[in-house]
Amino acid sequence: QKQKDVLDYEDKITYSSKYFDDVYEYRHVILPLEIARWLPHHGLMTEEECRALGVSQSVGWQHYMVHAPEPHILLFRRERGFLEK
Repeated sequence: QKQKDVLDYEDKITYSSKYFDDVYEYRHVILPLEIARWLPHHGLMTEEECRALGVSQSVGWQHYMVHAPEPHILLFRRERGFLEK
């Protein structure tokens, strides 16, 4: 059922624009509730786990924080200039 939900709803995943500080670039990803119900309950996810939920972004993004009131909003960061390295 998980794979079916991901395939059926991955086009409803919303990606924010990037925003920055001196060290990192950030973005957040909003999962539809039909996919969010499959979130693991252990906290931060690996890149592999994120991709298994239909999250599609370039390499290097780290799931760095869980906002408990809204666990379906995934918070990501990576070092500025990561792709130039």
